[in-house]
Amino acid sequence: MSRLILHRLFYGLLTLFVVSLVVFLATQALPGDAARAMLGRNATPERLETLRAQLNLDDPLALQYGKWVAGLFVLDFGDSYANALPVAEYLGPRISGSLTLMGISAVIATPIAVLLGAFSALRRDRAADHATSLASLVVAAVPEFAVGILLILAFATGALHVLPAVFAGSAGSVLADPVQLVLPVATLVIAVSPPIIRMMRASMIEVLESEYVQQARLKGLPESTVIWRHAAPNAIGPVAQVIAVQLGWLAGGVVAIEFLFGFPGIGLALMDAIATRDIPVVQAVTLLIAMVYIVVNLLADVVGLAANPKVRVSSR
Repeated sequence: MSRLILHRLFYGLLTLFVVSLVVFLATQALPGDAARAMLGRNATPERLETLRAQLNLDDPLALQYGKWVAGLFVLDFGDSYANALPVAEYLGPRISGSLTLMGISAVIATPIAVLLGAFSALRRDRAADHATSLASLVVAAVPEFAVGILLILAFATGALHVLPAVFAGSAGSVLADPVQLVLPVATLVIAVSPPIIRMMRASMIEVLESEYVQQARLKGLPESTVIWRHAAPNAIGPVAQVIAVQLGWLAGGVVAIEFLFGFPGIGLALMDAIATRDIPVVQAVTLLIAMVYIVVNLLADVVGLAANPKVRVSSR
């Protein structure tokens, strides 16, 4: 297991390096001029030239990239062009808000999806199984922002005006009014649950048909013991990978949801930074999302090994 973790960690760091290079080059290729975006169209050439020198925009790309990467090692992401604040200081409360939103969504979605998948497998080919499979397939085909719009139409407008359509709080007080979190959290829960449900159903069915589960039943063990002690732990291993992908998706999918609900997190900060060509913020947020995805997948590998001895043995 240690060798596999080190192997995954190495490739995770390599992936992060490639992502940093792609992000840097992509932001440099954005149309427009960051200095002009900050000073406006009426800025004089002298002021533009001075600002470009202050921001090191005239340096060679290799030198700019080297300075940026060197700053990452000391958690210095540069200064925001639009807010005149260090990027870490500007994004700090927004990262906390996004982590809160994603954490609540993950804590709610994961056990519900796993239980629904197991329930569907135990009711295989019955009405409940068909209903769960059809509902998860339909929801999986609907984009997350469309789910959010439907929830707004259903609960924030018209006859059922019971929940706020947009988030009205600040980045540092996302838990001050929990009611405002209901629709964003519900949207993310609905968006990430279907793949987990379907994978848990398939994995549980495969395990229930395995020889060791049949042997446990032949020994006369209670069905609840067979399911929760022998079947479920072995079914979780493959599902952990899907859970990791979905939780990693939260880091990127939260961008559209935060923009839709006006939630003050990294997603809304990214959209604002793109609009104002605030390159340091765009780079920091994109790299942070990639880092979250890599870490979540690494944890999923560890969970998958711990839950599935066959995978651990085959990796030696």
